[in-house]
Formats: sequence, structure tokens, C-alpha cells
Amino acid sequence: MFRQLTFAFAALISVSAQSAFACTPAHQFKTITPGKLTVATMMIPPFLIPDNNAIKGVDGDLITKIAEMECLTVTPIVVDTRAVMQYVVSGQADVAVGNWFRTASRLKSMDMTNPVYLDSLAIFTKEGTTSLNSLLESGKTVGTVQGYNWVSDLQKVFGSKIKLYPSPVALVQDLEAGRIEAGLDSYSGGVYAQQQGGLKNFKIVHAEPDKRVQASIEAAQIAFALAKGNDQLEQALNENIAKLKNNNTIGSTLETYGLSAQDSEVGAPRAIE
Repeated sequence: MFRQLTFAFAALISVSAQSAFACTPAHQFKTITPGKLTVATMMIPPFLIPDNNAIKGVDGDLITKIAEMECLTVTPIVVDTRAVMQYVVSGQADVAVGNWFRTASRLKSMDMTNPVYLDSLAIFTKEGTTSLNSLLESGKTVGTVQGYNWVSDLQKVFGSKIKLYPSPVALVQDLEAGRIEAGLDSYSGGVYAQQQGGLKNFKIVHAEPDKRVQASIEAAQIAFALAKGNDQLEQALNENIAKLKNNNTIGSTLETYGLSAQDSEVGAPRAIE
């Protein structure tokens, strides 16, 4: 009788242990490697920060949470920026993350999720100026970084008073040296520069909407990329993104890395032409 009770108790403990570690995925879809979500990415703080066999940063934390919701383990592939999307298109990664803009050109060759957060235009000044028009009327020389969706509009507005830079680092260097009086770059770029010890006497603020600069009205939407036609994975990602937005996980994750929860208010999906 004692042995029967012992076996019964042991069996109960075993079942309880299995239940404690049981995981039910929120959706059903296939991944390249069963039980794993293969994620192509690169080093781009504060959005992606490789950490041994894991990834941190805004995108890193969010895709890891989504993987957990689906009972998957993230397997990161950290490559050069130019190679990230090719890993998705060629079927070597399930998804690509890392502050990727939703653009019309990308959507021709791959699918992208609904927007996760925004990468907003910001103004860097000592005074904390929020208005592009105020900068224009002041006659100050401003600078911005090549390649962003606001560059063309800003050139039309500021004319000869705007300088273009090849990188955020070059912009910050000239701003700190006084060679320009205001910087126009992404909010995240300004915050990251301050986190690295730069722009100590400057204020980083979202630019107020200005009808002459479309990006100040509709900021670039950031999304995750996946291969075309993987409808089950896309649906799962979109529904999980919606859940993380509704429970404020996206907003709080942005704040964790010094960014603004305001940029979790993404609006309807759109694509930069």
C-alpha cells in the first residue's frame, strides 16, 4: 500500500511539473526550425543590441516577447545591414527586425507587419524649439542626415540654410561645434546620442506638424519584415503586435530605452513612397 501511494505521489509530482512547464502557442504556423524563431538583424542601438545568443533593444525585446507568446526560442542571425533583408527573402530567416521603415519598395519584394512604432522627426536645439517654422524665421542654419523621408521637404523649406550630413555622428559633431545651430534628425537618434554622452546642452523634442514636411505629420512607421506569402506567420505577428500595443508593452519598451511612448501611437498602416 505504501509503495502504491509513493508511486501515485511521484506520478502526481511528475504531471504537475510537466503542467508547470507546458506552453500553448497563441497561433499555429511553421518556422524554418521547429521550436525556434530565426531572426535576421544587425547592430543598431537602441533598437537592436546583440547579447550573446539573445537580442535586446526595442525591437529585440519585442520580438522576443512575441516568440515567447508562441512558445518559440529566438535564434538571432546578426549580419551586415545590407544583408538583413536578403536572409528573409532567401528563406534563411523567419523575420527581420531592426528599425525598418514600411516602404512601398520593400513591400514589392517582401511582406511587412503592421506598424510596431514610429521613428519621428525631431529638432535638436539648446532652446528646445518645437516648430520648424520658428527655425525658418530665426534664420538659423540647420542640418539633417541624408537618406530620411523628410530630407526633400526640408530642403524645399530651408533652401540654402540646410546642410546635409552622411551620418548622425557627423551631424552631432557639427552641432556641438557650433557650425550649425539646429539639428533635424530622428527622435531616437538624438536620444541615443545623449545616452552616449553627446548633445549635453541640447534638448531633443518632436517636431510639431508642419504641412510642408510630410514626415512631421505622418512619421515613418517601423515594422518587421518576412517573406512574401507567409500568411500564417504574418497574421500571428500582427495579432501579437496588437496585443503588445493594447497592454502598453510597446510604449513601456520604448521608454525602457529612453524613447517616447508617444511613438507607439502608429495609426493605420501606410508605406513611404
